[in-house]
Amino acid sequence: MTSLEATGGVPGPGRIGRVAIGDILRKSARRFPDRVALTDGGRSVTYTELERDANRFANALVARGLKPGAKISTVCNNSIEFVKALFGIHRAGLVWVPINTMLGPDDMGYILDHAGVKVAVIDDNLHGQPERRAALEARGIDLIAINLAGKAADTGLPVFDQLIEGLSEIEPDVAFDDRDLAMIIYTSGTTSRPKGAMHCHLAVTMAVMSNAIEMQLSRKDGITGQFPLFHCAAHVLLLSYLIVGGQMAIMRGFDPVACMEAIQRNKLTVFIGLPLMYQVILDHPRRKEFDLSSLRCCIYTMAPMPRPLLERAIAELCPTFVQPSGQTEMYPATTMSQPDRQLARFGNYWGESTLVNETAIMDDAGNLLPPGEVGEIVHRGPNVMLGYYKDPEATEAARKFGWHHTGDLALIDEHGEVLFLDRKKDMIKSGGENVASIKIEETLLAHPSVMNAAVVGLPHPQWGEAVSGFVKLKPGASATEAEIVEHCKKHLGGFQVPKLLRIVDEMPMTATGKLRKVELRNQFTDHFMLGQTG
Repeated sequence: MTSLEATGGVPGPGRIGRVAIGDILRKSARRFPDRVALTDGGRSVTYTELERDANRFANALVARGLKPGAKISTVCNNSIEFVKALFGIHRAGLVWVPINTMLGPDDMGYILDHAGVKVAVIDDNLHGQPERRAALEARGIDLIAINLAGKAADTGLPVFDQLIEGLSEIEPDVAFDDRDLAMIIYTSGTTSRPKGAMHCHLAVTMAVMSNAIEMQLSRKDGITGQFPLFHCAAHVLLLSYLIVGGQMAIMRGFDPVACMEAIQRNKLTVFIGLPLMYQVILDHPRRKEFDLSSLRCCIYTMAPMPRPLLERAIAELCPTFVQPSGQTEMYPATTMSQPDRQLARFGNYWGESTLVNETAIMDDAGNLLPPGEVGEIVHRGPNVMLGYYKDPEATEAARKFGWHHTGDLALIDEHGEVLFLDRKKDMIKSGGENVASIKIEETLLAHPSVMNAAVVGLPHPQWGEAVSGFVKLKPGASATEAEIVEHCKKHLGGFQVPKLLRIVDEMPMTATGKLRKVELRNQFTDHFMLGQTG
């Protein structure tokens, strides 16, 4: 007797009931054939054109002999061609392994080797980087070039647009299951070698549908697309807008004028950015030249929004702000702040659990905690990863007690909202006290001259760990390290005040805007142990 028979179950509906990432585009193309799906500067593409070229590329991949489950990478920055290639990969039943283009050749090579990638799509300008090209050639990767910088012909590679020309516009007949592996997205690597989070078609599609409902998206909506599509957050936003017939204005990085031009030109309804991006737009001398009145919602992510900045942004830019959160392992969003409470509470409120998954707080023994108690954020739901690729031990640890463990410390308040406190590894233990680095960072960010802040614990012979802060000042602003420490003393307890405060020119960041605190820890790890005092 099979396990299916033993439980009284029946087989699923097969292909007629399938859930597939590639189907998101096909369904929207049938509903909105002439609607613009993507813009890229002065270029645009309709749903019909996007669908046509995705099928052509899928047929090109099948013609190369690639079978369902084969790994294919993209080494690409945002472009219309990148999106066409992405959907073609899904249509061919292949496994997408995106490469963060900010990674060096060593980390890129690690991912390619670990995932077993044999084929990659690469921008012509990235192929032009000698060390990156050498790393790809050394592995015998079969490459296809995107003509992003107008130099694809110089690469000697098959060029995407030419490769798909004249191929069948009919989707290839490839069978796969909704639980089949669709992508391996490697974590940002803020602490160590990245791990590959595996996701199936069902997980991504469920997250997309949840986002469309939670953000109340419609075919009239459009969003700025300056975040890189190789990251799960930008990827799921792209799909969330395409599933409802909306639009994304693709950009290659953040340019405040380009963002404002796109909002005005395309009447975009949603802007997504880091808090620093909002600060730049609000302070931009040309802001009032642009009509930004089409914005109905602004999304901020990756970091808390300082209270003065949030109040100003609501008053001057858009009445509705939300902060979603998620992670590579739990396809985002997992929680979303409630806009009706945005002026009632400030700080790192991540909001309520989205409808796709459950969220709870758990202690180290596996007990779910009541509201108000601090523990680890855990989730469960269909958007959870299949596991870490080739890492069963890490997979098992992440699933302990039947929930996905995020590594984030938080509590759920009386309103049912998640208040993020810190990463478990970033909770500083100093002189017997637990110090949340996020609290110190919020205090540093409240100083009028501070643009960005990071707080870590450094080894200390007396305190175990010493609270240590690093700040980057706003352009044109001035402050001394002593002045910033005095600011902290006015707002923090004595054990929370940084024992080391450094003003730095630049913060170590990942391509998705996350602070790489590990680099600060490594650079200053011996500061106190060597007897330095300042």
